[in-house]
Amino acid sequence: MTAYDFAAEASRISTRPAIATRVGNAVVNFYKAWKNRRAFYRLGEMSDAELADIGLTRADLHVAIDGAFGTDPTVKLRAIASDRIERI
Repeated sequence: MTAYDFAAEASRISTRPAIATRVGNAVVNFYKAWKNRRAFYRLGEMSDAELADIGLTRADLHVAIDGAFGTDPTVKLRAIASDRIERI
C-alpha cells in the first residue's frame, strides 16, 4: 500500500460522518419546520383581537405562509413582528 492509497482510503472514511451529520441536520430541520408549521396553523384559528395582542394581523399570516413546505413560517412572522415593534 502506497501513501497515496492510504490517503485516498482515509478521505473516504472521513467524509462518511460529515454526510451523516448533514443528513441528520436536514431531518431535524425539516421536523422543526413541520412542527412550527402546525403551530402556525393554530394561529389561524385565533381571532383578530388575539392576534393583535401578540402583535400580528391576519395579513401577516398570509404573507408568512407563502413559502416552500420545508421552510419555517414562524421565522418570517418573527421578522414581521420585530419590524413592526421597531417602527413603533
